[in-house]
Amino acid sequence: MRRTLTSLICLSLAACSGGGGSGSVTGGGSTGGITPTPTPSSTTAAGCTLRERQLWAAAQLNEWYLFPETLPASLDPAPYSTVSDYIDALTATARSQGRDRYFTYLTSIAEENAYYNSGATAGFGFRLYLNGNRLFSAETFEGTTALGAGIDRGTEILAIGTSTTNLRNVSDILATSGTAGLTDALGPNTSGTTRSLRVTDPAAGTRVVTIAKTDYSLDPVSTRYGAKIIDDGGHRVGYVNLRTFISTADTPLRNAFASFKAAGVTEVIVDVRYNGGGLVSIAELMGNLLGANRSTSDVFDSMTFRPSKSVENSTTYFSPQTQSIAPTKLAFIGTSSTASASELVAAGMLPYLGANLALVGSNTYGKPVGQIAIDKTACDDRFRIIAFALQNSAHQGAYFNGLASIVQASCKAADDIAYPMGDAREASTRAALDFIEGKSCTAITASTGDPAAASARQASTTAVSEAGRTPLTPARPSVPQRDVPGMF
Repeated sequence: MRRTLTSLICLSLAACSGGGGSGSVTGGGSTGGITPTPTPSSTTAAGCTLRERQLWAAAQLNEWYLFPETLPASLDPAPYSTVSDYIDALTATARSQGRDRYFTYLTSIAEENAYYNSGATAGFGFRLYLNGNRLFSAETFEGTTALGAGIDRGTEILAIGTSTTNLRNVSDILATSGTAGLTDALGPNTSGTTRSLRVTDPAAGTRVVTIAKTDYSLDPVSTRYGAKIIDDGGHRVGYVNLRTFISTADTPLRNAFASFKAAGVTEVIVDVRYNGGGLVSIAELMGNLLGANRSTSDVFDSMTFRPSKSVENSTTYFSPQTQSIAPTKLAFIGTSSTASASELVAAGMLPYLGANLALVGSNTYGKPVGQIAIDKTACDDRFRIIAFALQNSAHQGAYFNGLASIVQASCKAADDIAYPMGDAREASTRAALDFIEGKSCTAITASTGDPAAASARQASTTAVSEAGRTPLTPARPSVPQRDVPGMF
């Protein structure tokens, strides 16, 4: 196996961890700790003028971009007021073809390292989605002010204000300013930002709460419902819910599978319904934890770079761990927010399980490509570039239309926020249990056609589910918001 770019490789809706020197692809360090508000990219340091940064970005694309034939022969950066706008213009053709749906982008080294090393971010601590003109929390994270105020899965946000005296109805904000108005109303992702919310849910009724954004570290596996064994009328099924592929997922994932192994559980539900991706190392760990009966000569995934970078091509083989199980049936719960590393795990297991592996819920996002990171350290610039394609041992890889296009078995189900995830009464969890228990279901339909069809369906990092629900996403999401769709 050749993996010289391991520390630079990521699989997510649009971001993940890595490092490297200016203009290089060698491994780099990390900052650690909580850095929710990193220093903005410098415009005064040597090499950090707008023009210098734009030309640097263009040079990296010309060297590494997976689709070099789509890049313009030349493009004057002068009309573009930011580096990101220039990158968008350079990659416009691949985006129109559905092959790079805003996966190539510029971010902050400090912010990305803080998130991938420890889950560090700042916010209220909930994941929001729109259903029509109504705004709900699909999930609320532990140790956050939102959960402390009683806002949890299923709570509806009716109105937002900077204080209790100027609350504006969500529907009114949408009518006048669209989703951008909502993200603006929620304020910047900086610790200390305070908002008043009118909320309602069956547990506590309608009330007004005032909460502040604080620094916190996201638990990749919930301490409340992230891993357990479901006893469904005497049928014992393992359940693990992974929010994001970050370094701190290693221990809770190992602990979850150790508990499954100790209990003799071989049928597992992997819930990645909101997981936008992340570190390839954690995706491979999850594959290994599901690979007790796999040989070290069995392929998990292969990465293929552009022809000029073929020396970087690599194949990863299974490496069973002491906590690994040999699954007999697997159900992956997904939605259109399920992307990249999440899709890779399911795709990697598919050749070995066939019809004993199912996609449950709705079709996934469709991102069979990954990024490397190249840093311009003086400017705090990390450039995430789509640089490689992925495929499993059966050479299945072009699932730009989502996993429903390659899985043999699938079961359509709603994302039912009336119940916690992992509750046997919740619709997707119920459908996953039914599949494992051999009951019939309605298959998920995948869009067909070329990648441009997927682009038309999912034109940005905001993906719309079959039920019409949309994660609330800023025009320029932060690193955590890219990997944890709807996070605020």
